[in-house]
Amino acid sequence: MIGYVTLGTNDLARAAKFYDALLAEIGAKRALESDRFVSWSAGQGSPSIGVIKPYDGNTATPGNGAMVAIGVDSQAQVKALYDKAVKLGAKDEGAPGLRWGTFYAAYFRDLDGNKLNFFHFPA
Repeated sequence: MIGYVTLGTNDLARAAKFYDALLAEIGAKRALESDRFVSWSAGQGSPSIGVIKPYDGNTATPGNGAMVAIGVDSQAQVKALYDKAVKLGAKDEGAPGLRWGTFYAAYFRDLDGNKLNFFHFPA
């Protein structure tokens, strides 16, 4: 259902470097880029995540209550990706752990303050 998500940035080069390193861990590569936008995808037909300088020219700010959740294959992968994000400079917003029974997630804010999580929810 979701085609793509964009996150605002005030430093496109810094944000692109962060997501190049982080999303490579789950096989995502740059799919599109311009002088104000970069996006990553795991392949044709897969949803993408992008960083963008706001079109209106105003300062990018993180949305209060907005979050991007990225599903992965295992609890171990959630922890590894969370650890990688923090190593790359992300801020902890909730360490890896079980929530609501079998929902395993870890939350962080990227270098621009956007909130994301990696999660595993077994079928």
